[in-house]
Amino acid sequence: MRPPHSYRDDPSVPAFDDAGPRTVMDARCGLCARGARWIAHNDRARAFRIVPMQSPLGRALFTHYGLDPDDPSSWLLIHEGRAFTATDAILRTGALLGGPWRALALLRLLPFRDAAYHAVARNRYRLSRPADLCALPDPEIQARLLQ
Repeated sequence: MRPPHSYRDDPSVPAFDDAGPRTVMDARCGLCARGARWIAHNDRARAFRIVPMQSPLGRALFTHYGLDPDDPSSWLLIHEGRAFTATDAILRTGALLGGPWRALALLRLLPFRDAAYHAVARNRYRLSRPADLCALPDPEIQARLLQ
């Protein structure tokens, strides 16, 4: 685990507004696009910003945290300078969204939660249609894109 805000000291990571939760997602993945839509429509505080993994910022953040931007096995949530991936990112997102989404914390009880997550992540293109997150006409998503 890297120290909080370590990306600020990495010259390969472009400067960006990190005042709130930032999600880095595969912009070509249909499941990721649905995840982005879910976040955008349930974030009452309008704090989340979505970074396409294929953008220069997304690629740099993935690389900084040891994820392969050309073959992603996860998505990335950055909150208060800390990075979370896989189901840890889902749990943290649920906590940040609040309300009924806090119940996602129950996923902690599943013994193979990350193995199941990674199985879905590896097959995400087969499980859903391709998407272009940046081209989605949804104004909630467009307002949150940070490239």
